[in-house]
Amino acid sequence: MTALIDKTKQYVQDLLSEQLPGNCLYHNLTHTTRVFKSTKEIAEHAELSDKDREIVLLSALLHDIGYIYGCEGHEAKSAEMAKEFLATEGMDDASIKVVEANIMATKMEAVPQDQMQSILRDADASHFAKEYFQEASEFLRLELRMQGIKDMNKRSWLEGNIDLLENKHQFHTDYAKTHWEAGKRLNIENMKKEAAAIDQIKKEKKKNDKSRRKLEDPDKAIQSVFRVTLRNHIKLSDIADTKANILLSVNAIIISIALSNLIPKLDNPSNHYLIGPTVIFLFFTVVSIVLSILATRPNVTTGRFTREDVEKKKVNLLFFGNFHHMSLDQYEWAMNELLEDKEYIYSSLTKDLYFLGLVLSRKYKILRLTYSIFMAGIIISVIAFSVSFYLYGTT
Repeated sequence: MTALIDKTKQYVQDLLSEQLPGNCLYHNLTHTTRVFKSTKEIAEHAELSDKDREIVLLSALLHDIGYIYGCEGHEAKSAEMAKEFLATEGMDDASIKVVEANIMATKMEAVPQDQMQSILRDADASHFAKEYFQEASEFLRLELRMQGIKDMNKRSWLEGNIDLLENKHQFHTDYAKTHWEAGKRLNIENMKKEAAAIDQIKKEKKKNDKSRRKLEDPDKAIQSVFRVTLRNHIKLSDIADTKANILLSVNAIIISIALSNLIPKLDNPSNHYLIGPTVIFLFFTVVSIVLSILATRPNVTTGRFTREDVEKKKVNLLFFGNFHHMSLDQYEWAMNELLEDKEYIYSSLTKDLYFLGLVLSRKYKILRLTYSIFMAGIIISVIAFSVSFYLYGTT
């Protein structure tokens, strides 16, 4: 390498290290060094004079120094700065103009006009074929975002790069076509795989979101409310029936014992004082039995409805007591009408809950009365027997 190249290297290194903005994550000294290395690699396998080789290497070193002033128009700024620097180093005007032309040829839309411009263009895009392509590409994406030029997500960026490498970019030199095309194709395939992986993740996420939305569907929540409430009502009804059955069984046992052991002894004149307490005891027992039966006794309705009832949504088709006397055809028609109207369904479920609640209210009121009477009967009967024994039992 010539002394001018060494001086230019030091100039570029100092300039970019000291003045390059921090948001230049891609267009920095690392990128310049890579482009210089790739330019040198192609130039060594090209038929160039020593002078032209020096010019193209200088162009590689200076092609992005304009980034110290920002991205916009950086090629023109780089060319102007290169002209000033090379002029101070005593380079002839003709060579400086070639360097300027080479730098301007690095524009994306520019078409190389000669061998040197082709070499520099291929060197500037050499990362397309390198193993560090994905790393460099990500730095460029972040740089564009930080500079407010372009904000693209990973998937869109991959799609753009695939299109660029497949359909828009091409290497110009024979060396690049021979040695770098395979690496470029490999990077395209890797990007396609990465894009497919992102698409799969998005697909799974969309599927999960859809499932989540289904779970969060208001209809699902409403149905859950009805389901849980109906289950609780039915459980409370079972509890009420169980309590009534317990009272019924206990009082039936009491009556059986009384009939078999107590009442036969009342024929004896000496036991006549027990008649009053026994009658009181049996009265409360019978009342408890009657109330227990009333608490569990089913109430069956007419079991009929009319077409007008269905059309006006007056009948609850979910309760058997409203349709058990109807024909199957009539009931199927009515149910089809119900299932086609979500509002009717919710109305029927609401009525079902309401009337089941009324039944529960009646059951628990009777049960409360039954337990109270049973408790009072036991207490009064015990007192009656005690008083009778005290007054007459010793005479």
